[in-house]
Amino acid sequence: MPGDSAASPVVRIAMWSGPRTVSTALMRAWENRPDTVVVDEPLYGFYLASTGIEHPARHAVIASMPADWRVVLGDLARAPLPPGKTISYQKHMAHHLLPEVDRGQLRGLTHAFLIRDPRQLLASYAQVRSAPTLADLGLAQQAEIFRAFGGPVIDSADILRAPEPALSALCDALGVPFDQAMLSWPAGPRPTDGVWAPHWYAGVWASTGFGPYRPPAATDLPPRLAALAEACQPYYDELAAHRIRP
Repeated sequence: MPGDSAASPVVRIAMWSGPRTVSTALMRAWENRPDTVVVDEPLYGFYLASTGIEHPARHAVIASMPADWRVVLGDLARAPLPPGKTISYQKHMAHHLLPEVDRGQLRGLTHAFLIRDPRQLLASYAQVRSAPTLADLGLAQQAEIFRAFGGPVIDSADILRAPEPALSALCDALGVPFDQAMLSWPAGPRPTDGVWAPHWYAGVWASTGFGPYRPPAATDLPPRLAALAEACQPYYDELAAHRIRP
């Protein structure tokens, strides 16, 4: 990878996901490895500053990180890691990758994709936002990045059903050894959590591992979101066709 020495190879994983996909729990799993440093949604400040959208702690988020995507992606691809760390795990929300970002600047990263069935995703997202749009969910952006760079695809349902086989298969696809430390972690916040964590991470802060898989009920999806789920489905299907099967 650019900026890494041959003597100390570094794997820089850009994990592209959307909201309500167990992305924060997966970040916890990687952070619990002794060889890994994590970065929480590094393009969030840029996204908020560029779109003007109102999110909880908007001003604090923008103040907490660079709002220039060039600076962010340059650091992610080239900045040295702390001593003893050989994996950089970047938790990205795919919808933060706005059209003005030069996709060529992503070439220094190893890409991976965390997906979730759109009906389940929207049933969960509706609990925190009543009128989401396709652009809020990141599926179209995930498909775009996958077409350009490829990379392993993992479904959040597979992680919840069988965390060890799923994470072992993901590590294998990324060319890193699986570590049992990924299966559980201490409860509570982390210094690496974004400043938005108090608004979104209560469940993860209370957790010590991946929660059980809960099959969706037919009534989970609000009828008003059925058309949006249908619009999301082709992107999900495209990615799911390539997903890792533990």
